[in-house]
Amino acid sequence: MQRLAVVLLCVLFAPAAVHAQMKGDPATGRVIAERWCSACHLVSPRQTSASADVLTFMAIAAKTGSDLKSLEAFLADPHPLMADPGLTRRDIGDLVAYIASLR
Repeated sequence: MQRLAVVLLCVLFAPAAVHAQMKGDPATGRVIAERWCSACHLVSPRQTSASADVLTFMAIAAKTGSDLKSLEAFLADPHPLMADPGLTRRDIGDLVAYIASLR
């Protein structure tokens, strides 16, 4: 009976754990943004300058709202004018989580 209860708990909570894992880590995303994106974008409120006239991460966060899937898709297939740092799916999830945290 205890074994059945453990199995049921695992089945019930495993999808939530996977979903949480897929969301990404904002702290790691901030590190990625500072490393790969800050030359062109203002990636945090404390950054004072960037070299290109592009949207800030705070503006991107406000613009995308809750539509994070389109942001993930954009980062997976970057615009030709945007550098392609070769982000992994995990990097993209972390970066999107960071951008979402700026709302």
